[in-house]
Amino acid sequence: MTANSNDSAPFEDPLENYDPPRYDDPLEQALAEEPASAIRVSPVATVSPTTTVADALAVMHDDDVGCLLVVDDGKLVGLLSVRDVLNNVAEEYAAVKASPVSEVMASNPVFAYDTDASGAVLSVMAASGYRHVPVLDSDDRPVGIASPQRVMDFLVTHFQDRS
Repeated sequence: MTANSNDSAPFEDPLENYDPPRYDDPLEQALAEEPASAIRVSPVATVSPTTTVADALAVMHDDDVGCLLVVDDGKLVGLLSVRDVLNNVAEEYAAVKASPVSEVMASNPVFAYDTDASGAVLSVMAASGYRHVPVLDSDDRPVGIASPQRVMDFLVTHFQDRS
């Protein structure tokens, strides 16, 4: 039989008998079905890789945030968190304060897409050990960041639906 043969079996739709998942718990359903963008991921503070360490710390202070996304030409290239500051800056501040943030940031951070399930953000946090997870759009441009407080707000909202 050739690939062009008209003697093939009739098409059977593999989704014809598909039963969507059933959830006994609204929180479980939200984690599986609501996108990462349902977690309040904005506003987000950003700096360029050439921003000085001193200026980046000033942004963190002024915006009262624990993490900055480092963005170059609209693309995520790193992040600077309080942990990075403690590990890479605190003891050597005088020596690095005029250096570009690219020298002390975490490069190639783990991220989630805004269309990923919200549960994927929690998985990234748990598996990687990071408290802040950048959220990108389909063009790999940052749209926000999921922080512990924002994730907790999301969980509390859906946990309350469990009555």
